[in-house]
Amino acid sequence: MLDVVLVGCGGTIPLKNRWLTACYLRCNGRAMLIDCGEGTQIAIKEAGVSLYAINAICLTHYHADHISGLPGLLLSLGNEGRTDPLAIYGPVGLQRIVNGLRVIAPELPFSLELHEYLQPQESFTVGDLSVTAFAVKHTLPCYGYRMQLPRAGKFDPIRAKHNQIPMAIWSTLQKGNAVTYEGVAYSPQQVLGAPRKGLSVVYCTDTRPLERIATMAQGADLFICEGMYGDASKQDKALETQHMTFSEAAQLAKQAEVRSMWLTHYSPSLPEPNEYLADAQAIFAETQCGFDGQRTTLRFED
Repeated sequence: MLDVVLVGCGGTIPLKNRWLTACYLRCNGRAMLIDCGEGTQIAIKEAGVSLYAINAICLTHYHADHISGLPGLLLSLGNEGRTDPLAIYGPVGLQRIVNGLRVIAPELPFSLELHEYLQPQESFTVGDLSVTAFAVKHTLPCYGYRMQLPRAGKFDPIRAKHNQIPMAIWSTLQKGNAVTYEGVAYSPQQVLGAPRKGLSVVYCTDTRPLERIATMAQGADLFICEGMYGDASKQDKALETQHMTFSEAAQLAKQAEVRSMWLTHYSPSLPEPNEYLADAQAIFAETQCGFDGQRTTLRFED
């Protein structure tokens, strides 16, 4: 299963009742954080999830509302006793930005592993999650993310017998682990059927609509997409600032045939996003207005 928590859903500046945009995903005890705006460490505490479980931070881009909370979060991780390395991923310029922010957090009891994207699309793993970062269109380099939790095929005892696999190692292979038994190497592929449908979450903010986004979000179980402006009359503003309206996000969700969509990254001028929800739902019915602390647990289909 895959836990998803929308830690904050605000854009530009935090409001009294709205933290800046950040998203927390956890699988098998390990977590990744997407973006880290001002106050993210507090928002994580309020959401009731673990800072200590975070083993990677993925940044969409380097505007302050997406990264200014990093020094405080790193210091909090250190104060909680972290000593394991922490991976940070982001567009070109990551090293310069992180080193600049660390002027106020110079001493940490753990190392940082910085990974800059050099291509429009890059893939890596965070724990059990396969992550793909893909370039989007904003006023500076910006990336969206697709997180995939794969699922192995079912254990096939007939296939195991056909391949003369000793029963003593069936359970090990069934769990996806290769094993050497009595001097012979065996692999999970010898006892498992075709891979089954996994789980997928796509997170995309601070961008204009792109065909690439619909492609990357195709069939996702959950699509978390920016909805900077609810009112369709803000279209010119969305073009100027390289953001999206609710309706544009809904069109992407419909095109990508996702199961559900949460809107996020609201403009400070949008205190009540639900006032415009019907416009988005008229295009894509499974649209929700995200809110701080919103969460869901995605589970494999039977």
